[in-house]
Amino acid sequence: MPATHIRRWKTLALSTSAVLVGLSLPTMAATPASATTTAYDSTYYKNAVGKTGTSLKSSLHTIISSQSKISYSAVWNALMVTDQDPNNSNNVILLYSGVSRAKSLNGGDVGDWNREHVWAKSHGDFGEVTGPGTDLHHLRPADVKVNSIRGNLDFDNGGSAVTNGGGSKVDSDSFEPRDADKGDVARMILYMAVRYDGGDGFADLEPDEKVNNGSNPYIGKLSVLKEWNDEDPPSAFEEKRNQVIYDTYQHNRNPFIDHPEWVDAIW
Repeated sequence: MPATHIRRWKTLALSTSAVLVGLSLPTMAATPASATTTAYDSTYYKNAVGKTGTSLKSSLHTIISSQSKISYSAVWNALMVTDQDPNNSNNVILLYSGVSRAKSLNGGDVGDWNREHVWAKSHGDFGEVTGPGTDLHHLRPADVKVNSIRGNLDFDNGGSAVTNGGGSKVDSDSFEPRDADKGDVARMILYMAVRYDGGDGFADLEPDEKVNNGSNPYIGKLSVLKEWNDEDPPSAFEEKRNQVIYDTYQHNRNPFIDHPEWVDAIW
């Protein structure tokens, strides 16, 4: 049964004071997400509600680690369901570009879509193994070429426009998704950091403040990911995706989609 969300987002107070000639107002920081309430708080999240910091992170790890796992080949068909275009059931919506593309165009050629590991495989050396390599909470369909441009780059602001990237940007050491996907990316990355902590044979995945993390089990940039979480709250598409993964495939949830304020409560 889909969760009923009651979301109360803090409004940003904008100053209307006079602007001095030759000066611009400073950029205002993203306003943290306000507390939310979901239908799962008294059941699924009951051991996490009210906690903060390492205690909250530990409780969420225990909760979301109870999951069903699928094979990497099964991810193809799963993404056709989780990321289906709500306006065209024959298509999926691609991460980073926002393009709606035929489900049948899945593969490795230019013009196809493939399986993007938002937490890049090399940032933890988990490859395509069942577990982090097949976790639908960070796997999304993406244009083959755009996916290749992102590669295993860390996430940060800045760069040049990605061709056919929907507004995404890239530079030598980082990738910036289009605005509509920034919160999605942040919440997927932080889900992975909570789910995979080194206790089940996989690397202890953690966000940090670096770019050029390479093959270490880290990914950046945490401060930017936190801003993106606040600037781009969960959309109806993201919430539905979370529900489908919970109901049909893995039977676990991304807690930061249900409770985006938990990002700041932990980090």
